[in-house]
Amino acid sequence: MHSRGWRSIYCMPKRAAFKGSAPTNLSDRLNQVLHWAQGSIQILLSQHCPIWYGLGGRLKWLQRLAYINSTVYPLTAIPLTTYCALPAVCLFTGKFIFPSISLVASITFVGLCLSILATNILEMRWSRVGIDEWWRNEQFWVIGGVSAHLFAIFQGLIKALTNIDPSFHSTSSKDRGGFSELYMFRWTSLLIPPTTLLMINLIGLIAGISSFMESGHHAWSILFCKLFFASWVIIHLYPFLRGLMSHQNRMPTIVVIWSILLALIFSLLWVNINPFTIRVTGPTVEQCGINC
Repeated sequence: MHSRGWRSIYCMPKRAAFKGSAPTNLSDRLNQVLHWAQGSIQILLSQHCPIWYGLGGRLKWLQRLAYINSTVYPLTAIPLTTYCALPAVCLFTGKFIFPSISLVASITFVGLCLSILATNILEMRWSRVGIDEWWRNEQFWVIGGVSAHLFAIFQGLIKALTNIDPSFHSTSSKDRGGFSELYMFRWTSLLIPPTTLLMINLIGLIAGISSFMESGHHAWSILFCKLFFASWVIIHLYPFLRGLMSHQNRMPTIVVIWSILLALIFSLLWVNINPFTIRVTGPTVEQCGINC
């Protein structure tokens, strides 16, 4: 419609024009986010993709950019999942995410972090959102990114390549009030990736501290940074840690079993393979010739 000349206005009345109730159960909420992300991926891979649809029409570039942002956002699941796994990889291998950088680069990085923090504070003030709600949104952004958005990418590719429509679970619109069920878990495969990432980082913390104690307490500052990044991931995935430790509303056993298996496989692979280690220690061909 916009590409054909439709002009919209921004309307925000004092009285809410539309009201709805989102599911407070974490499993149902993830299924709802999966449904939305599937739609975005399907539009991205269709002939109506906003990247090229309506070129030469009346769609303005800022409008096109807004539409592109609303369709490509599930793709952030790939780097987000990678960054959630990297702290554990660094603790397993003894390497670090960041290479040695100069003072100018360090100041630039700190300035970027402060600007992001300032942006979050301004958004909280403008939207009149409390710090509890903001932090809950940050947690769910990570949880949804490493689960629902990740599943939506693969299911969208299956839909585009095979024309098979993956099924999704509809969510209940019944208002249950408050956040009493926020940490309740029901079986869904969407719970496995974040729980696996949580366990990998917990195992990485233990492995990193054990390696530090055995190495004679060297490079404690680097270890502190590694533990900080791993702890940051664990804090964002805290609802799953609470589900593992709680006696009530406990996480389904099948989710725990699959997550433990995947975490152990991942950990053992890094311990045995360790791709950052150079295994060839003998002389080269140039040094000893054909007799090597």
